[in-house]
This record gives sequence, structure tokens and C-alpha cells, in this order.
Amino acid sequence: MNKIQAVDRHCRMLPRVGRATPIRIITIEREYGSGGAIIAQKVAERLGWKLWDQLLTCEIARLSNTERSEVEGREERVDPLYYRLFKSILRGSFEGSFNVHRVKLLDADSILRITKQVTLDAAAGGNCVIVGRGSQHFLCGRDDTLHIFLFAPKENKIKRLVGDGIDQAEAEELVESVDRDRAAFIEKYFHMEWPNRPLYHAMLNSAVGEDAVVESILGLKKAMEQA
Repeated sequence: MNKIQAVDRHCRMLPRVGRATPIRIITIEREYGSGGAIIAQKVAERLGWKLWDQLLTCEIARLSNTERSEVEGREERVDPLYYRLFKSILRGSFEGSFNVHRVKLLDADSILRITKQVTLDAAAGGNCVIVGRGSQHFLCGRDDTLHIFLFAPKENKIKRLVGDGIDQAEAEELVESVDRDRAAFIEKYFHMEWPNRPLYHAMLNSAVGEDAVVESILGLKKAMEQA
């Protein structure tokens, strides 16, 4: 199956808008610097729902028996070349085969597998907002899930990051590199372009303001439930 066929098949699985079904889950995918974390937090607070953002990272760290900082450095990324080579050598050698089960390899495959399980468990509980990490793909096709993508102009994202205390030059680099990593992650594991527009119920420009975006998300949720 080529990429176009995969996208077509994936999109046919998407939930149909217009069903009067209670929305129990909201996924929020975001460009880096677009304010996804704070907007997701505000949406969760308004609804009285559980927020799976840093909590999701902590749960992955717990289940993988690793430090949270290690998970944060590898989430939504593919393994770098040197790490893939190391893993291949380790698993390919006799000594490596003997010891591989004793070595904690926190690779992208392991993180993805754990992330999927945590996401599905969170969704099963309902009443939650889940931020990124492929959740929009893990939960596609569910009638009770609202999928949102947040974006913003580059200058707006840089300004936000600088306001959060990040150096200007670093902010400019991060805006490019983090989203590039996320796009590579989605392409490798879900065989989709990032963002895959047909997947989302709405793509919102956070430059209009956090509160305006929050109101838009809550309004869309209400409209879908009443359709």
C-alpha cells in the first residue's frame, strides 16, 4: 500500500460530522510554539476533564522504568541514525543478543507502543484532553472524539517562546526543528503527512488568542453533540 492509498484508507475511517454523539475525548495536535499546552489545559479546566500532556509523559516514563527527562527527549521523534546503528549492532551480535533483554533501550518503537496503550486507556476512561503524541491517529474513527490542530504564524510562535524565557535564536531554531521531528515521526509510524488535514475537525490559528481558541473548541464540541 503506497502513501496515497494509506491516506485514503485512513481518511475513510474518520468520524462523520453530524452525529449527535456526546464528545468524551478531545485530542489537540499542535505546531511547536502555538500554545497547545496552555490551550489544552484551559479546555480541560473548563470541562473539568483530565489533561493528558505531561501526565502522559510521566506515565510512559513509569511504564518504561526510565527518567521523565529521557522520555521528553525522545517523544514524537524517530531515533537518530547513531541510535539506530547502535541498536542494530547490539541486537545483531551474539553478546548483544544475550544481553539485550537486560539493556533498557528507550527507542522510538518502545515509546510509541507504550504511548498507544496509555492513550487507549485514557480514552477508555473518557472525559479527557490528550495533547499530541500521535493520539489523533490512535483514536481516529471514534464518534466520541474531537480532533483539533493548532497552528500560528512563525513570528507569533517565536514571540511566544521568547516570552516563555527562551533565547531568540534558540526559539527560531526550535520552531523549525521540533515540527520537522514531529512530521518525520508521523510519516514513519502512521504513513501520513503532517498535518493530515482530513483527520481534524478543525484547524485553529492560535494567533487570535488563547481564550478565543478555547471558546472555539468548546463551541465545536457543543455543536457536534447537538447536530
